Amino acid sequence: MRTVNLSENLLLDLITSRSKAYYDLIKFRLSAVVTFSAGFGFFLGDKGSIFSWSAFFALVLGGFLISGASGAFNEILERDYDKLMKRTQNRPLPLNSISLKEAIWFSSIIAILGVWILWMYTNPLTTGLGILSMILYVLVYTPLKRVGPIAVFVGALPGAMPPLLGWTAATGTIGYEAMILFGIQFIWQFPHFWAIAWVSDEDYKKAGFKLLPSGGKKDLNTAIQIMIYTLFLLPLGLLPTYFGLTGLNSGIVATVCGALFLAQTFSLMKDCSRKSALKIMFGSFLYLPIVQIAYMLDKIP
Repeated sequence: MRTVNLSENLLLDLITSRSKAYYDLIKFRLSAVVTFSAGFGFFLGDKGSIFSWSAFFALVLGGFLISGASGAFNEILERDYDKLMKRTQNRPLPLNSISLKEAIWFSSIIAILGVWILWMYTNPLTTGLGILSMILYVLVYTPLKRVGPIAVFVGALPGAMPPLLGWTAATGTIGYEAMILFGIQFIWQFPHFWAIAWVSDEDYKKAGFKLLPSGGKKDLNTAIQIMIYTLFLLPLGLLPTYFGLTGLNSGIVATVCGALFLAQTFSLMKDCSRKSALKIMFGSFLYLPIVQIAYMLDKIP
């Protein structure tokens, strides 16, 4: 009896450790956030009298798999660099909890499955944008991180794709409304990325990553650029209200959140400290979901 219990415990531990390894490999939390943004775009784009649940769930599942595959391929390409950084040294590949061959096979399978789901249950435009997003993130953004801050611009393109994919999955077209949603998420990523790069600067330098502007310096020039991009979010956040996509209430929420987000950048300009950059980083985590939820709740049919 004791031997059976021991075997069951060992099997349970193995399953738990393997599940956690795959959970980390696909960057589950990031993929979940990406999927939420895609669902947000679909919800705003859907104008039918009957909500298309089949297309919505296909977008959610297919988008999650493509995002997870992108994150996994990113970890495959950066496995040697991840060993050098404290924030990434416990990922599955540096720890050898998953073999490289296994990671490649798994990532390829879920990428193909995600593309197939989008192709079968959404439309060719959404599928094409999903593939483009994965290519930009894995094959362009990832290697550019060791080249210079141009990587942030390139990375912001696939990073802003989720609401666009959601919109095209619902409508089959790219209209000005879709570009507004894309633009908000695109601009948001600059203060978001640069705040993370500021906070993790020492770690990033170990791996040779160069994401900060102004020659990679944590100085006033970089703080000003973070402030400028955050400032752009104020007028951008009002565009859904201006064009009748959402109501006035969400415009007020977006303005208040944008003003609070902007206020955090002034502290960074004043002291150029890691603590201030950390506040901006957490502020960016809060800004986007709060504003997107406000837009969904205030959607105009």
